[in-house]
Amino acid sequence: MSRLPFYLIVGLLMVVGIGMSVHRHIQFEVPWTQGEQRTIWEVEAIIDFNALGGPVRVDLALPQHQRGYRLLTENTASPGYGLSFLQDESGRRAQWSIREAAGSQQLYYSARLLVTEDRRQRELSAPPLREVIWERPYDTAAAQVIERAWARSADAYTFARELVHDFSEDRQGENARLLLTQFERSTLLVRLLNQAGVPAREVSGLLLEDGRRRQTLTPWIQVFAGDDSNWTLFNPTTGEQGQPENLLLWESGGRAVLEVQGGSNSRVTFSMLSRNQPAAAAVRSQLADDTLLNFSIHSLPLEEQALFQTILLIPIGALVVVFLRIMVGIKTSGTFMPVLIALAFIQTTLITGLIGFLLIVAVGLVIRNYLSYLNLLLVARVSAVIITVIAIISIFSVLSYRVGLNAGLTITFFPMIILAWTIERMSILWEEEGPKEVLIQGGGSLVTAVLAYLAMNNPWIRHITFNFLGVQLIIMSLILLLGNYTGYRLLELRRFKPVTED
Repeated sequence: MSRLPFYLIVGLLMVVGIGMSVHRHIQFEVPWTQGEQRTIWEVEAIIDFNALGGPVRVDLALPQHQRGYRLLTENTASPGYGLSFLQDESGRRAQWSIREAAGSQQLYYSARLLVTEDRRQRELSAPPLREVIWERPYDTAAAQVIERAWARSADAYTFARELVHDFSEDRQGENARLLLTQFERSTLLVRLLNQAGVPAREVSGLLLEDGRRRQTLTPWIQVFAGDDSNWTLFNPTTGEQGQPENLLLWESGGRAVLEVQGGSNSRVTFSMLSRNQPAAAAVRSQLADDTLLNFSIHSLPLEEQALFQTILLIPIGALVVVFLRIMVGIKTSGTFMPVLIALAFIQTTLITGLIGFLLIVAVGLVIRNYLSYLNLLLVARVSAVIITVIAIISIFSVLSYRVGLNAGLTITFFPMIILAWTIERMSILWEEEGPKEVLIQGGGSLVTAVLAYLAMNNPWIRHITFNFLGVQLIIMSLILLLGNYTGYRLLELRRFKPVTED
């Protein structure tokens, strides 16, 4: 029978698991290791204005995901005001409204932004070219400035750079000085670029500096060249090309940052603070809204998340058991009993768990040996063993608490039904195979449980299994491959030792 479908399934599970994990790491910035740090910027915008006593509507441009920054959370404080978040082609905006307000007003907006390694540029649509109309003599001055910069340029970007330099202090001519008396520098540059057939618009950015207060937005020129996805920023004062690392684009649609209807003397200022925190905590907020490709446990309540953090470790223990039984040849009492014992070790710590497990099994075997003389039926005998295990755990917990050993209380985490069946199997095995086989299988179970515990309790493995669900598919593919192995086990190779000696 062809094994091709089997290997195709295994390969598909492996590829899908790896793809999901890599996509999650790249797209959502989930770190591979637990100790990574991320920089978080907390930015607060304060809107001040004087209300005129009637209806008031305030529109504020908002930041969004962009090159180098990802918006995590945002909050507002606006007592008495209605609030809506709007989205259109020009970007995101917050709109406050109230039926009646008078006097000095203050509205607050705060955002937490994650500094990311994503340096991909957002694809934006080029703004339409606007018809530029000049009054005399500004039309002649504008035409001469454009002609001079155009002659020293090769494309849209070099033209924009030369145009900015022509308005600098050291190269400023009479035409440039004349135009600056009528228009703001950034607005003037956009008009000149549009007249020359270069799509451009004025955008507003916030230069992030830790601990700064009462900062304002700075104007930048966004110039498009060729197609919609090819654009860059220019500093209208220095001509510097490109987006600085600490520049957060606050408004990139060419609209006003703040619009107030029903008020006067409006302004918006910004305060900012930078801090570092673990990467896993930094990205947890953005993982709460799951999609098909961003499927995660983070959308669940914290109590369920803590539960799944343990449940998702079980496949790791299963992989250890499969490897030790199929490849090494270790015998265990019960197939996956060591995994459940390893889970108990996670709750009790290893030393306390080993001592508690050995005490419970030893006392249970003694009592089970007495029950065998009563010739009880299987169901009644196992039920009696279960009650015995519960009694043993209760007695050990009380005794440990009385003598001040609080660690002994954690043996209640042992799976009582599994312990009862383990005692039953070992007792039958003792009667049929002798104490040697009991020691072999009991020791193999303990060794397997300890190795599974060490794997499952590893901080990096706990981080990977919880944050990357694609790892579960990878583990399944590895288990399927191990299940296809039919060769010698490592412990069986002892049979060939005499051959090597000869």
